[in-house]
Amino acid sequence: MPQIQLPIFPAQSTAITNELVFQQRDGMVWYFNGYLPVFSHPVDDVASFRFFTTQLIANGTASQVQISKAFGVPLVSVKRACKKLREQGASGFFRPTKPRHGHRLTAQRLEEVQGLLNAGMDVPAIGTQLGILPNTIHKAIRAGRLKKKS
Repeated sequence: MPQIQLPIFPAQSTAITNELVFQQRDGMVWYFNGYLPVFSHPVDDVASFRFFTTQLIANGTASQVQISKAFGVPLVSVKRACKKLREQGASGFFRPTKPRHGHRLTAQRLEEVQGLLNAGMDVPAIGTQLGILPNTIHKAIRAGRLKKKS
């Protein structure tokens, strides 16, 4: 004969659904079904958070809106995580991101900009002449890819 489980949860927990809550304590986030802990991860482990909450959605335990409201994250972020799970599977949450490379400052452009810097031109003038934002050139200088004439 089936029994009804009362919705009894630990104190200071936040409801995700009527059956599922989470609680943050000692630098960890704990998820409970009643008093039974079902998952935990460190507070700053965003990949595990996205993975587990997306699993809740995929399994039908919670909806996207419930996750968004319970954790205060934008709904579009929840939808993005669901798409990642569908397309890449669970490992997609734990892969390092691919480094991005700028397309404005190619090796040839860097030489050209460096030549103008060596000639004594200021950064805004170089940007205007070459059609590159001055901020892009300043970033390259800070990163050490370009040297500003002292």
